[in-house]
Amino acid sequence: MGVCDAIDRNCPLCGAEGTRQERSRKPSAMNAARLPKVAGISPLITPAAHTAAPPVRPVGQLAAVQDRLASWISDLTTLHELTERLVRTTTLDSALNELVQAGAALVGAPRGLAALEPTDHLGPDITVGLGLGRADLGAIETVPLGTARQTLLTTPGQASREGLDGIVHADLPHEPGLDPRLREVAACLGFDASYSLPLASDTAGHLGTAVWFYDEPAEPDGRRRHLAGLYCRYAAEHLARLLELARARTAVTTLRDELLPARLPRVPGVRLAARHRTGPRGGGDWYDALPLPEGAIGLGVGGVTGSGPGAVAAMCRLRASLRAYAVMEGEDPVAVLSDLELLLRLTEPARSATALFVYAEPGPRRIVLAGAGHCPPLILGSHRAEYIETTLSAPLGMLACWEAPSVEFDAAPGDTLLLYTDGLLHRTGDPMDRAFGRLHSAAAGAPRSVREDPDQLVDHVLHTMLPDGSDNADSPDDVVLLAARFE
Repeated sequence: MGVCDAIDRNCPLCGAEGTRQERSRKPSAMNAARLPKVAGISPLITPAAHTAAPPVRPVGQLAAVQDRLASWISDLTTLHELTERLVRTTTLDSALNELVQAGAALVGAPRGLAALEPTDHLGPDITVGLGLGRADLGAIETVPLGTARQTLLTTPGQASREGLDGIVHADLPHEPGLDPRLREVAACLGFDASYSLPLASDTAGHLGTAVWFYDEPAEPDGRRRHLAGLYCRYAAEHLARLLELARARTAVTTLRDELLPARLPRVPGVRLAARHRTGPRGGGDWYDALPLPEGAIGLGVGGVTGSGPGAVAAMCRLRASLRAYAVMEGEDPVAVLSDLELLLRLTEPARSATALFVYAEPGPRRIVLAGAGHCPPLILGSHRAEYIETTLSAPLGMLACWEAPSVEFDAAPGDTLLLYTDGLLHRTGDPMDRAFGRLHSAAAGAPRSVREDPDQLVDHVLHTMLPDGSDNADSPDDVVLLAARFE
């Protein structure tokens, strides 16, 4: 028996019989049915499974998805517009007003209030109302358990629901568990429902509360509460930044005011008045008036470069030094400014300053003055209004050796000497030549009764130069105006 016979006998699948069986199971390419040929497509390629047509979704489902997407886009657009308006506010009052108005539009309420009450009790405490007068806010403050804002936020009744989306009092007249005074105030002011949200920041903590009032039993739906919650969280962060800025400005202003004269001295033969307006960042403009030996008086105005606490501290050092030099050699204004310039150059070489010092003897009305890069003073009398042309000189700290001659003149009875800083001119927004002209016209146009009173005169000049409250505007420039009337 040969090898082939052994294979056929022991392994039928490998032998000829197996080969015949295998051929009988597999279709032959010659016997297989042929598919019709199509140009560009091989008839032997099996169609892939993923080419099956996707299931067709109902038209209603597609419409619902489109409506939901449109609603989300509308909400995002609304939040973007409202937050853009909010971020443009630069003061706490304006931000709170914008907050309560935007929130009222989001929750569909006609009235509301926003209260800023930081938990650190460092202030400021501010309350603004929408559709509520001062009397209405005062009535809400009479609710027990603290303020009405705290009552509405922290003592919800059984019908109220507290959560991340705020607190709802849907029916104040019939809600059990509320304080009777709250019901009385609600009935008096004519609101039957309220919705409140806390104002809390990650950095500053709890800042206050926003409350909106409805004229009839109602409550905002979930979508409105969600939008109002997102907006209030963003508003709280913006309020926290404004609060920090307001406190810093208040601290700088308070420090600056304490460093300037608390009251002007009383010297026979001369009456004084001063006005001072600080910029939002706190500048380095200053003024001073101090009695000197033999009945004389020293007047000074000036400013240092820069702003903020550093400029305020430099202003304090400069003013204190000038007082010391004035007491020792005040009758010579040039010597006073020369010593001041040397001190500034040795101790603060990176800083410069302007200054004007006046030595006056009220009895004979003799005036001697010198300036260092400062605006010329203005003398105002019954028949004249003119600038005292001081010799042009560089500011202190600008040159290796400062020197300028003094100017001496006699004032007539009833004359008023006006000293000021360049902030008074800059805040007008006009070029310097026009600003000088406006100052001259404002002083010369003062009525006789106003000229006789230095307090009225400085107010008149300020209001004429800076109308519409621009003397209190958030300008980077300080304003100093000092008037001395000689009897």
